[in-house]
Amino acid sequence: VQLQASGGGLVQAGGSLRLSCGASKRTLHNYTVGWFRQAPGKERDSIAHIVWPSGSTYVADSVKGRFTISRDNARKTVALQMNSLKPEDTALYFCAARGRLDSTYRYWGQGTLVTVSS
Repeated sequence: VQLQASGGGLVQAGGSLRLSCGASKRTLHNYTVGWFRQAPGKERDSIAHIVWPSGSTYVADSVKGRFTISRDNARKTVALQMNSLKPEDTALYFCAARGRLDSTYRYWGQGTLVTVSS
């Protein structure tokens, strides 16, 4: 499964961006999908994930109330809606996927850069 994250860019503090994670030649419908980010000089952090098949979601405390993860069934992608962005949200954002029997994320996409200016 080849994943592709898109939607990053430069935005002012308080603005919004919507990231999208898609897979080439297949749907992400039956995968648990997570979003991660890595700021310069820092470790990669888990931001959010949506579980298959339950549909339950998790959002890290650092972005709770501002970020939302959801499936776009029409586009067969997983979106990360990011509102009220802060400069500390600046990072390279990655998406990853794992099947029901996988204990860890098995498939990773390249990152998309989000830069929030103050």
